[in-house]
Amino acid sequence: MKFVKHEFDGKARVVLNGYLYEGEKSIPRWQKRPAVVVCPGGAYKFCSEREADPIAMQYVAAGFNAFVFYYSVGDEAVFPNPLCELSVAMKYIREHSEEWGIIPDQIAVCGFSAGGHLAASLGTLWNHPLIAQKTGINNGENRPNALILGYPVISTSWIENDGSLDRLIGDSDRETVLGLINCHKNVGPHTPETFLFHTFKDDVVPVEDSLKFASALAKAKVPFELHIYPNGPHGLSLATQMTGDADPDAAGWMGLSVNWLLRVFGIRP
Repeated sequence: MKFVKHEFDGKARVVLNGYLYEGEKSIPRWQKRPAVVVCPGGAYKFCSEREADPIAMQYVAAGFNAFVFYYSVGDEAVFPNPLCELSVAMKYIREHSEEWGIIPDQIAVCGFSAGGHLAASLGTLWNHPLIAQKTGINNGENRPNALILGYPVISTSWIENDGSLDRLIGDSDRETVLGLINCHKNVGPHTPETFLFHTFKDDVVPVEDSLKFASALAKAKVPFELHIYPNGPHGLSLATQMTGDADPDAAGWMGLSVNWLLRVFGIRP
């Protein structure tokens, strides 16, 4: 196993950590592997550690190369900063795909809560002119090939006026930004296939957000897999005792997402 770390523009707060398989002579067909980029949640105020390495390690155990992406939070999280950072990170991974043994058209982005919003934003806005203007990426090098969204923030209709929206909007035109950060409104045929899971009893991000995104995918005829578990609070991570709140039913999402990814990438389990 090889560990790589890259700080973007010398910013210690914007970091990509990678856990990579090194060439294994006994299994020559897997000199290159698909990859999963994990975006932890944290309300754009911090990046939750229990939605970082614990998630990445599960995908590594399943045979994927995995990354954890730490994006700008707090006052630096004004839109579209985190989205531009993730776009640049995706391009960086593809630029190093040969060196790191990654299949460049089999890179999924997995996000939780606010990290799910970031992942969904990339899946819906990767080809938006604003992102191209700010990053110089206009050839799809930032496009995710699949999305995995855990209890994601998708809309803003339920968010209380606690200053968090103002922090994301900054000095930009409010209506313009709201149109871009409500992810379900930007789903289209360009959006990659998506795996979603949520809990009915989530009392932070309403389950309706996942339903909105799934409905938009259906209208755009983009395949998806959706799991709604009856129990479990927000921020379940792996839904095990070691990552917070345990729920044996919701804990099944990880294995389901692995099988789903294998199907999407055309890999026989």
